[in-house]
Amino acid sequence: QVQLVESGGGLVQAGGSLRLSCAASETIFRWNYMGWYRQAPGKQRELVADITSAGSTSYADSVKGRFTISRDNAKNMVYLQLNSLKPEDTAVYYCNAKGYGLQAWGQGTQVTVSS
Repeated sequence: QVQLVESGGGLVQAGGSLRLSCAASETIFRWNYMGWYRQAPGKQRELVADITSAGSTSYADSVKGRFTISRDNAKNMVYLQLNSLKPEDTAVYYCNAKGYGLQAWGQGTQVTVSS
């Protein structure tokens, strides 16, 4: 069963915005940690932002002030709002969940920012 499904990626010009969504199963969403990672071709996967079940958030320095992570507990959804996009933000963005000694990944959604 697919437990994390990302959507909302696409092609956008520099300075534009996108909103990524991650739909989680109820079981996975009860885990303490949800995060967004990204991976560009030839680069390692990096943590972009994360959020705990209590709502505490953290961001990579490269996206701080531009991206916002949030969650909707009623809908079992986590979101990543990407503003002021730069070509360097081009990557596949993945939703991640951790808890109870387990980890789950989504299939990813492509974000491409043109200059």
